[in-house]
Amino acid sequence: MKKNNNILTVVLILLIIILINVISQFYYKTFDFTDDKRYTLTPSTEKLLKNQKDVIFVKVLLDGEFPAGFVRLQKSTKNILNEFRSINPKIDFEFENPLEGTVDEINKTKEQLRKQGILPVTLFIGEGNSRTEKSIYPYAIFNFGKRVYVVNLLEAQVPGVPQEEILNNSVALLEYKFANAIQKLRMQKRGKIVFVSGKGEIDDFHLASLYKQLGKFYNISKLNIDSTYKIMPDIDLLIVPGPKKKFNNKNLFVLDQYLLHGGNIIWLIDKIHADLDSINRHKFYTPELIDNGLDDLFFKYGVRINPDLVQDLQCTKIPQVIGMNGDKPQIENFPWYYDLLVNSISNHPITRGLSDIYMSFVSTIDTIKTSPEIKKTILLTSSRRSRYQLYPMRLTYQILHYKPDISLYNKSFLPISVLVEGKFTSFFKNRLSTETKDMLEKIGDKFIDHSEKEGKMIFVGDADFVKNLYNSKTGDFTPIGYNKWENHKFEGNEDFIVNSVEYMMDESGILSARAKRVKLRLLDKAKLMKEKTKWQLFNILTPLILLFIFAIVFNFYRRRKYTR
Repeated sequence: MKKNNNILTVVLILLIIILINVISQFYYKTFDFTDDKRYTLTPSTEKLLKNQKDVIFVKVLLDGEFPAGFVRLQKSTKNILNEFRSINPKIDFEFENPLEGTVDEINKTKEQLRKQGILPVTLFIGEGNSRTEKSIYPYAIFNFGKRVYVVNLLEAQVPGVPQEEILNNSVALLEYKFANAIQKLRMQKRGKIVFVSGKGEIDDFHLASLYKQLGKFYNISKLNIDSTYKIMPDIDLLIVPGPKKKFNNKNLFVLDQYLLHGGNIIWLIDKIHADLDSINRHKFYTPELIDNGLDDLFFKYGVRINPDLVQDLQCTKIPQVIGMNGDKPQIENFPWYYDLLVNSISNHPITRGLSDIYMSFVSTIDTIKTSPEIKKTILLTSSRRSRYQLYPMRLTYQILHYKPDISLYNKSFLPISVLVEGKFTSFFKNRLSTETKDMLEKIGDKFIDHSEKEGKMIFVGDADFVKNLYNSKTGDFTPIGYNKWENHKFEGNEDFIVNSVEYMMDESGILSARAKRVKLRLLDKAKLMKEKTKWQLFNILTPLILLFIFAIVFNFYRRRKYTR
């Protein structure tokens, strides 16, 4: 009888295990006990998924054998998509290896992907003293009807940043990237972005890359600020890219009233006009202070862009001739402390996980107490080793001939970009001119002195970071963030301006998923290599020893039970 009961118990346990496995094929559920809540979706993402009525199919090109770090990215991608599907079964996906099949099949697949702008990434896999190359496609292709959106799962490689950290950032941003892809695919109405012109702003040739990038999802237009009396509130965002001429009172009033109606503005401001060509022409060059007439307006909104230039030991390099070799100049690259490589220390969704941002001749920004109090967030700063020069200053290449005095670079994290959001008080409160009152009567509009709803502004102490280089002979232009001296594109430039735009335009809160952190817990590689054999033996022998101990205990228990 006991024997039959034992058999019945074993059969019942097996049936329960089989039933659990069958249910798990149709129902996915995780329990997040991690302290950083890495497996918990943000409320905005859950809301987006619940509102999705039609099928979205995702093809992930990350199937196959990979190094350990990329296996983690592969598994994390699958986990996120499973979480999405558990909330909404209309999110379907599959994993595919584009480098699997015959040579002809692989080449055909590569060509099809190339036409979609999907290019492979080369991995350098090192183990011990050996090093091998491997191409992978870390992409997910989202399909919604005839719409397609390609997501790059892997963050940009940054010199000096460990691959583990880059992979960790890639994992942390998966939820945002996927939610953003779904939101873009579902977009019924394209938002309106207007670039302000008429005050010597950056020309269209040098904003071509930015127009192209934003034009994928938004309607882009220009507005001459001198030719309008009112900016319509249905415009979602104004961008003021590097004005060089002075705004008059009418211009300021138009901008002020747009903001108070709940408008959003990105101010890209060069406070001092400086460039390398002018330094080349003069041994000592004093740059020009730009009077754009915006200082008092900014002060009212709680911000002051200072007449100074930041110098930073964390910088890029420029070439200089150091001698001649026959009739050929000898050129060497030297650190140029006015060309900053900016890292963000903020965990704000705009800047979370950004790679280096390349900025040139940057001014600092102060925040000022306002009434009513407005929320201010520092988005970008200089590095720990920086300083600033107040205007007037002399710029010269002479500083390249000497090693920097590190003791002089004693200013840390100088603010160079600030986000301001809230309800604002009009700059023109209690100071409305008769001319402005007459203008309002003509257009049948009324003056408001306090915000009707919350608005947002971003201030950046450099306008040129959004520019592309332009070849007037060929009509070609470079990507945003391209540095011709180092022949390198700094991905952070494009990411920062695009994230800033999305934060201004995003009413659903999807961008909040960018602020998620996944703690990186790295192994000590040196110790791992040194003790590799010990831990291999430990992992092999420990289960065998435990199994042996269990067998002895179980055998002893059976003998005591059945030999009475």
